[in-house]
Amino acid sequence: MKNTAIKLSGILLAGAVFFSTLLGYGTQVAAATAIGSDTEEGQASGDGSVASVADLPGKHIGVQLGTTGDIMVSDYETDGSGTVVERYNKGADAVQALKQGKIDCVIIDSQPAQAFVEKNDDLQILDEPFADEEYAICISKDKPELTKEFNKALAELKKDGTLDSIADNYIGDDTKGKTPYESPKDIEYPNGKLVMATNATFEPYEYYDGDNIVGIDADIAKAICDKLGYELQIEDMEFDSIIAAVQSGKADFGAAGMTVTEDRLKNIDFTDSYAKAKQVIITRK
Repeated sequence: MKNTAIKLSGILLAGAVFFSTLLGYGTQVAAATAIGSDTEEGQASGDGSVASVADLPGKHIGVQLGTTGDIMVSDYETDGSGTVVERYNKGADAVQALKQGKIDCVIIDSQPAQAFVEKNDDLQILDEPFADEEYAICISKDKPELTKEFNKALAELKKDGTLDSIADNYIGDDTKGKTPYESPKDIEYPNGKLVMATNATFEPYEYYDGDNIVGIDADIAKAICDKLGYELQIEDMEFDSIIAAVQSGKADFGAAGMTVTEDRLKNIDFTDSYAKAKQVIITRK
């Protein structure tokens, strides 16, 4: 269940900060006051009392800058509870701060959270989710026809089972690694190239395997491009740079566990949703 503090005013406030950063004039302030990579150890309450969403007020909470968790948790900063939100460029940095006792918990997408916990036996995910969300692909408002093409391709890939097969290949003990996506043989790309902007730190959605970016979103993007006759090129960048890259034309679309919000819709278009997910809370055991 969502905490009642997660409301529209908080999302709008966080969105304003987020997009001011994208425009460039909020970057120095964010670096000086919000990004917690240099937080001194000992700021966390240390009482181990984050056992539910209701325990979040007054705590030191870590998030990845520009993510849905960042937007949603920002309301706690203004509710008078004394909550401190530490923003990190990478989810892994937030997790490391949690392990070091600098923060009380991390709020992040459920599947990346699971990947972090699997690699750190001193961490756990609370049973109660922080929020539910749906992922979509962001595309410039200047390219409505591309959005239509993507929606048509997504519908076909959902109907023929490709989307489920891609997800199953990365998630699930019984299915993981058994259904890798493969492009059709002798495929050609008559329509040129499309560039996808992503942040390759969200395993299993997008992450590095050697020098290659792989994952659910990477394979879905590849399947869409294959269907539409485009060659896919993936560019890795900070999460909070993705929308700006798509708006400016540096990238044609963005996919990195992107959730549709009212503020983002003012600046960018989205495809239909292709996956449901949750924001969850990671704590120390």
